[in-house]
This record gives sequence, C-alpha cells and structure tokens, in this order.
Amino acid sequence: MEVRELRYFVAVAEELHFGRAAERLGIAQPALSRALAGLERRLGVVLLERSSHRVRLTDAGAALLTEARAILAAAEAGELLAEVLDAYAAHPGACAVDLLLCEAHEQRELLCSGRADVALLHLPFDAVAGLDTEALLTEGQVVVLPASAAVDLRRDLVAVPVTDAPPVTTVLAWLPESRSRPVAGLVRVAATA
Repeated sequence: MEVRELRYFVAVAEELHFGRAAERLGIAQPALSRALAGLERRLGVVLLERSSHRVRLTDAGAALLTEARAILAAAEAGELLAEVLDAYAAHPGACAVDLLLCEAHEQRELLCSGRADVALLHLPFDAVAGLDTEALLTEGQVVVLPASAAVDLRRDLVAVPVTDAPPVTTVLAWLPESRSRPVAGLVRVAATA
C-alpha cells in the first residue's frame, strides 16, 4: 500500500463523493476510482459501498480511515525528519543514521536508556527537562470545525487557529552528556536546515 493510495482513500472517505475527492486531489475521477478499486482488490475487502447516489464507508473502510489518518500524519512529520537527514547526509563527515520507529510516548525512554542518540519531541507535550534540545519548527495549534468553505480540507471543515493555546515546537533532543561527534554534526545541520 502506498501513501498516495492512502491519501486517495482518505479524500474519498472524507468527501463521500468521488468527484469532489478527485477535485480536491487534482486528479481525474476515473483514475481515482481505479486506484481505490485496486486497493480494495489487493486488501481483499470492500472499503466503500458505492451507489449511483451515494458513497458510504464500510466497517473495514472506517477502520482503515482511522489508521490512514495516523499514517498520513506520521508521513507528514517524516517529511521534516527527511529534510534534516538529507541535509545531514550531504554534510562532510556524516555517518549512517538508523531510524528507530516507536510510539510517541516511548521516545524519551529510548533516549534516556541509550537505545537512541537523538529524538524528535514536541513541546509542550513531551518533557525535555534534563535534555539538550534544538528547535526545528514551531506551529500554532488549530481546531478543525464544520464550516461552509475551506481550503485544503474537506469542504465542510475549516482549521481555526486556537490563539490562547501554546504553539507546538518540534525539537531535536539528546542527552547533555553526549560526546558523540555524529550527534553534534546532526544537531548543527538540523539547526540550519
């Protein structure tokens, strides 16, 4: 299963209309229909019940929608990480980087136990006391609400900034006692990427 297919599926599942989903994705509706039919065939389940007047998620489709949203969110976060790692790989003296995928609540434990050299954490949600950090990205929080018009969201949703919520800052964190040159190099590159 490809990330592209998950994006297609989520668009149709949120719009519950192939034409609107195709417009949202910027692709032709027949290509979207073929891609999702192929996905259903490979998975061996029906994700969407189609009729001439409506599209409805099946139970399998509802389950995939929840997982697909999480996967796509992780993929977007991975784009920031990929940018940092690409910049580091081009840096003289860079060494190979092995990624350790884990649940968000496990990152600090892996770092503190020495099983990871650096971690991506998110302030104010993750505790960084006792760690050294380098801020990579700060974003305001939003709430997604029903609305009559929106950009890059389902047509009936809009992202509204939550002005009294603290911003979320993604940081690269490491143990202050680290004397690793590769970690220092990665932090330097990340600070400028």
